[in-house]
Amino acid sequence: MLPHEMGDVTLGQKLLIGLPKNHLHLTIYINSMITYLLKITMELPKNIRHVHLVGICGTGMGSLAGLLVEAGFQVSGSDTAFYPPMGDQLKNLPIRLHEGFKAQNLKPKPDLVVIGNVASKNNEEAAAVLDQKLPYLSLPQALNHFFLQNKKALVVAGTHGKTTTSNLLAWVLTHAGLDPGFLIGGVGLNFGKSYHPGKGDYFVIEGDEYDTAFFDKRPKFVHYRPVGAILTSMEWDHVDIYPTFEKVLEAFSQFTQTIQPQGVLLAWEEIAVEAKAKMFRYGLGNADYCAKNIQQDENGTRFTLHYRGEHHPMQWPLTGLHNLENALGVIGVCHQLGIPWEKIAGGIATFQGVKRRQEILGEVNGVTVIDDFAHHPTAVRRTLQAIKARFPGRRLWAVFEPRSNTSRRNLHYKEYIQAFKPADRVILAGLYHPEKIPEDERLSPGRLADDMMRHGIDAYHIDKTPFIVEYILRGISHGDVVVFMSNGDFDNIHQKFLEKLPRRKILVDRKQVRSIKVRE
Repeated sequence: MLPHEMGDVTLGQKLLIGLPKNHLHLTIYINSMITYLLKITMELPKNIRHVHLVGICGTGMGSLAGLLVEAGFQVSGSDTAFYPPMGDQLKNLPIRLHEGFKAQNLKPKPDLVVIGNVASKNNEEAAAVLDQKLPYLSLPQALNHFFLQNKKALVVAGTHGKTTTSNLLAWVLTHAGLDPGFLIGGVGLNFGKSYHPGKGDYFVIEGDEYDTAFFDKRPKFVHYRPVGAILTSMEWDHVDIYPTFEKVLEAFSQFTQTIQPQGVLLAWEEIAVEAKAKMFRYGLGNADYCAKNIQQDENGTRFTLHYRGEHHPMQWPLTGLHNLENALGVIGVCHQLGIPWEKIAGGIATFQGVKRRQEILGEVNGVTVIDDFAHHPTAVRRTLQAIKARFPGRRLWAVFEPRSNTSRRNLHYKEYIQAFKPADRVILAGLYHPEKIPEDERLSPGRLADDMMRHGIDAYHIDKTPFIVEYILRGISHGDVVVFMSNGDFDNIHQKFLEKLPRRKILVDRKQVRSIKVRE
């Protein structure tokens, strides 16, 4: 019997979805039973050489593909498209890539298939896996099977900041000489990749609250039983699988209960959470690990770390109070793991950031171009505030594509109006595949831009990429900062803008503009 055929698992998952918070122990029991049933019913081949990944360009799946390559497996995979940065990473690896989901992608027949959560049971390729009775696993199952044996898992979870925080944690451990393994949903600039098998005891995982696979609807992050964890935030996101905020809270409660009792949890000071593990708070208030004397400029952030009477001056190249809070969580976990203060401070100071997280793509004619992954209104607001702090006195353009399942809905309509206030000019692109969102739930970028105008925000709705690029080029000035925000490739608008920007004559001083007398 295969996992998708198991009536007991389906029943367990149905029970899991409807459980109230006071049945948390029963939830954990059901989780462990589902994991056990999935393990005993899927017999894997003894000699696995060829692994095929369905949905390989997902941030987690792409990282898993890299780990498998480094472990010596023959790897192939499929996805609808291969956009950067994960697509670029995959294309530089010896992986046979297939565009589109098709049954023929399974030739030659792989020894094992890893099915990402992008594929439903009706996906042509996933359906072929079932029809051919090929052995298959989810991403967390594969990660556990191949890479987490005899490792101590460290998981970073939360609605916001997971990728940056996970990369920072992996880097501080690396700087301390511990050579951790890691699987992260973004490419760290210190590493140049999003994965590493590691020879040390620790393995850092970006813990995703999204569902595991069509045959296992639990959140991915309940699979790892970490010895250490960071919980950055809890907000209503992924509305396609979490119909209410209460369901989000239930998922994170399940996660904190998976932390080993002898382990440690660093939780942001403003969230209510419980755990059996030892818990410390971090933040900018009166938390266990807090930052004081904060100074931000174009070179980054300087601050004094306070921990129960101890004071330690630190600095790092990133700006934004949300980034600083992420750093405090990492500092706390590393301190609790026994890493000396000087090693922690050195890792923080040498952290370079993450691709697509306030990533500066270039500066042309005095115009700075930035790429960012922000899509939830809280992430948009914090990102714009951080960029303003880094480039004080410069005009900021925010160009936003509503692409995620949450941002394409009118769920956070009022929050988006507030989120864009730090920008001097806002451009809202058209919705990505609007037909996939029910019309009564669908965000209207035009209406949102109009309402932003009424609230004093200089905002415009421009539907297509070529027109957005042309509009910016016509109004750009020396010293401006342009940030493109999307959780997808945004039609490669960043490069299209950078390619045309050198041809645009931009005057340093607007007084150089001469009036032209037009003949009648």
